[in-house]
Amino acid sequence: MKMHRPAHPGEVLRNMYIEPLGLTVTETAKALGITRKALSELVNMRSGISTAMALRLSKAFNTTPEFWLNMQQNFDLTQAQKKIKLSKVKVLSESSHTTKDS
Repeated sequence: MKMHRPAHPGEVLRNMYIEPLGLTVTETAKALGITRKALSELVNMRSGISTAMALRLSKAFNTTPEFWLNMQQNFDLTQAQKKIKLSKVKVLSESSHTTKDS
Protein backbone atom coordinates (compact mmCIF):
# COMPACT_ATOMS: atom_id res chain seq x y z
CA MET A 1 0.00 0.00 0.00
CA LYS A 2 1.42 3.36 -1.01
CA MET A 3 1.68 5.86 1.84
CA HIS A 4 0.43 9.40 1.50
CA ARG A 5 3.22 11.94 1.92
CA PRO A 6 2.09 14.46 4.52
CA ALA A 7 3.24 18.00 3.86
CA HIS A 8 6.05 19.41 5.95
CA PRO A 9 4.65 22.15 8.22
CA GLY A 10 7.14 24.64 6.80
CA GLU A 11 5.80 23.96 3.33
CA VAL A 12 2.24 24.60 4.56
CA LEU A 13 3.33 27.75 6.37
CA ARG A 14 4.95 29.13 3.23
CA ASN A 15 2.27 28.10 0.73
CA MET A 16 -0.89 28.68 2.76
CA TYR A 17 0.02 31.56 5.03
CA ILE A 18 3.13 33.58 4.18
CA GLU A 19 2.79 33.78 0.39
CA PRO A 20 -1.00 34.36 0.23
CA LEU A 21 -0.66 37.22 2.73
CA GLY A 22 2.12 38.77 0.65
CA LEU A 23 4.57 38.54 3.53
CA THR A 24 8.31 38.09 3.32
CA VAL A 25 10.25 35.67 5.49
CA THR A 26 11.86 38.68 7.19
CA GLU A 27 8.50 40.31 7.98
CA THR A 28 7.03 37.05 9.21
CA ALA A 29 10.04 36.25 11.38
CA LYS A 30 9.88 39.70 12.96
CA ALA A 31 6.16 39.31 13.68
CA LEU A 32 6.83 35.90 15.25
CA GLY A 33 9.70 37.22 17.36
CA ILE A 34 12.25 34.84 15.85
CA THR A 35 15.27 35.17 13.60
CA ARG A 36 14.96 35.21 9.84
CA LYS A 37 17.34 32.24 9.75
CA ALA A 38 15.10 30.16 12.03
CA LEU A 39 12.04 30.83 9.88
CA SER A 40 13.97 30.26 6.66
CA GLU A 41 15.09 26.84 7.92
CA LEU A 42 11.49 25.97 8.75
CA VAL A 43 9.92 27.06 5.46
CA ASN A 44 12.74 25.35 3.53
CA MET A 45 12.05 22.11 5.43
CA ARG A 46 15.42 21.97 7.18
CA SER A 47 13.88 22.18 10.66
CA GLY A 48 10.61 21.25 12.26
CA ILE A 49 7.94 22.76 14.46
CA SER A 50 8.77 22.98 18.16
CA THR A 51 6.13 23.52 20.81
CA ALA A 52 7.27 27.14 21.16
CA MET A 53 7.00 27.68 17.40
CA ALA A 54 3.56 26.05 17.37
CA LEU A 55 2.41 28.55 19.99
CA ARG A 56 3.80 31.49 18.00
CA LEU A 57 2.27 30.32 14.73
CA SER A 58 -1.10 29.62 16.31
CA LYS A 59 -1.32 33.17 17.61
CA ALA A 60 0.02 34.83 14.45
CA PHE A 61 -2.21 32.91 12.05
CA ASN A 62 -5.27 32.28 14.25
CA THR A 63 -4.83 28.51 14.31
CA THR A 64 -4.14 26.12 17.18
CA PRO A 65 -0.79 24.81 18.41
CA GLU A 66 -2.17 21.31 17.90
CA PHE A 67 -2.68 22.00 14.20
CA TRP A 68 1.05 22.64 13.76
CA LEU A 69 2.26 19.92 16.14
CA ASN A 70 0.00 17.25 14.62
CA MET A 71 1.23 18.16 11.16
CA GLN A 72 4.84 17.83 12.35
CA GLN A 73 4.14 14.53 14.06
CA ASN A 74 2.45 13.10 10.95
CA PHE A 75 5.38 14.21 8.80
CA ASP A 76 7.95 12.76 11.23
CA LEU A 77 6.09 9.45 11.54
CA THR A 78 5.92 9.01 7.77
CA GLN A 79 9.64 9.76 7.46
CA ALA A 80 10.46 7.27 10.22
CA GLN A 81 8.31 4.56 8.62
CA LYS A 82 10.38 4.89 5.46
CA LYS A 83 13.70 4.56 7.31
CA ILE A 84 13.19 2.24 10.25
CA LYS A 85 13.09 -1.49 9.62
CA LEU A 86 10.85 -3.26 12.11
CA SER A 87 11.50 -6.83 10.96
CA LYS A 88 13.87 -7.56 13.87
CA VAL A 89 11.60 -6.06 16.55
CA LYS A 90 9.90 -8.69 18.69
CA VAL A 91 6.35 -8.36 19.97
CA LEU A 92 6.31 -8.17 23.78
CA SER A 93 2.58 -8.31 24.52
CA GLU A 94 1.16 -10.68 27.12
CA SER A 95 -0.10 -13.09 24.48
CA SER A 96 3.34 -13.38 22.87
CA HIS A 97 5.03 -15.16 25.77
CA THR A 98 4.25 -17.84 28.32
CA THR A 99 5.28 -18.23 31.94
CA LYS A 100 6.42 -21.37 33.79
CA ASP A 101 3.00 -21.52 35.51
CA SER A 102 1.21 -21.91 32.14
